[in-house]
Amino acid sequence: MTSDGPAAAPIDGPQEPRQDAPSRGSRREDPGTRRRGLLAAVVIGSVLVGAAGAGAAALLKSPAQVAAETAAPEPDTLTAPVEHKVIADLLVTRGKVTAASTTDISVPSGGGAPGTRPLVTKVKVKAGDQLSHGKVLFEMSGRPVFTLAGALPAYRDLQTGAKGEDVAQLQNALARAGHRTSPDASGTFGAGTERAVTAFYKSIGYAPVRNTVPAPDDKPAPDGPARSGPPSSGPGDKSSDGKTAPMMPTASPTTPAQPRTTVTVPMSEVVFLNTLPVRADTVEATVGKAPGEKLMTVSTGSPLVVADVSAREKSLLRNGQPAEIVAEDTGARTPATVQDVTDASRTAKGDQPGAASGYLLRVLPAAPLPAELAGKEVRVSVTASSSEGPVLAVPSTAVSTGADGRTGVTVLGADGIRRVPVHPGASGGGFVEVVPDTGATLVPGDRVVVGGSR
Repeated sequence: MTSDGPAAAPIDGPQEPRQDAPSRGSRREDPGTRRRGLLAAVVIGSVLVGAAGAGAAALLKSPAQVAAETAAPEPDTLTAPVEHKVIADLLVTRGKVTAASTTDISVPSGGGAPGTRPLVTKVKVKAGDQLSHGKVLFEMSGRPVFTLAGALPAYRDLQTGAKGEDVAQLQNALARAGHRTSPDASGTFGAGTERAVTAFYKSIGYAPVRNTVPAPDDKPAPDGPARSGPPSSGPGDKSSDGKTAPMMPTASPTTPAQPRTTVTVPMSEVVFLNTLPVRADTVEATVGKAPGEKLMTVSTGSPLVVADVSAREKSLLRNGQPAEIVAEDTGARTPATVQDVTDASRTAKGDQPGAASGYLLRVLPAAPLPAELAGKEVRVSVTASSSEGPVLAVPSTAVSTGADGRTGVTVLGADGIRRVPVHPGASGGGFVEVVPDTGATLVPGDRVVVGGSR
């Protein structure tokens, strides 16, 4: 049988073996790449070997080098210059701003207008205010309570006709407020004092208290001398001797005495203070409330600074020494002087057992301190001692006693070291005054040995 399609051509001769394509996962190695990797490995190895050699060289030191590095440094001489200055020994401590004294102000019961109950109706001052002559502090039931100068406290109402030391004090206080009481005698509340009191009350915006005094219930005295003997029965009566007795004059009617009006300064309206002006420290009066035991507290006298000092510090202090008060929050400086140091020691912190004892130092400022410093802590510097003027001064550590027992300083100059005998004087602030012996030379700028370092 024969097929319909052409016959396959016969294969003549031998067949070439077929080379298959490389598989997808296989990779042919390039000889150049292999050579480059080998070279990089050689270079990295050389670097590591060099670094190791350098490290070993750094760790390996000669004995001489080790000795040089561990040996102590060459000693160095410390010097300081000789100065020409004022030497002052400052005592620095901390203190508190306080008043010389304080006074509590209260109003006696019964204060206020007649027929009213005591009640604070106005408060006219606040803490920190300066209170001067005639300053109205507050109102009590509509009536003023004001300040006047005087050491004697008010203990009674003063009115027309009163006499005494407290009247004289009122007259002096009115005069200081600008209202004279002449022609009244000192200590007598007369018409002149009435006018001054009325003018004063008007100046502070109030009317004085006036009282009506009833007329005295006195009978008029007869115009002539009283007749002795039995009363006469009428004109022309005869006496015992038969003679007609003279007719006695009869008393004429007089105008009845009229009630009079007096001016009164109630004790509940005036606060006498020994020193004016003063500063209001606290104000406790409250509108609408009855007055308590204390309505306010005032500081009397100039504010000062108090501080505790030790027994050693007390030995350096004297009354009148110059000082300085420094407000640490603002840096403000106020000149001052030492007022006094107590002789008796006191124990701090409320006399607690084991508390450190000290002495109370009072420092008085030369000018009024700012009101905001009241009750605050400040720094106090007291010049405990001082030279009279500029002197040769060296650090205290520069002065020493030599083997010969003489006091001196060692000067280091370009030509070497020389010893200069001196006499020490005033000291303070780490410096001491030095006076060279006769024939010795020491001038400002010389370098004196104060110690050595290694």
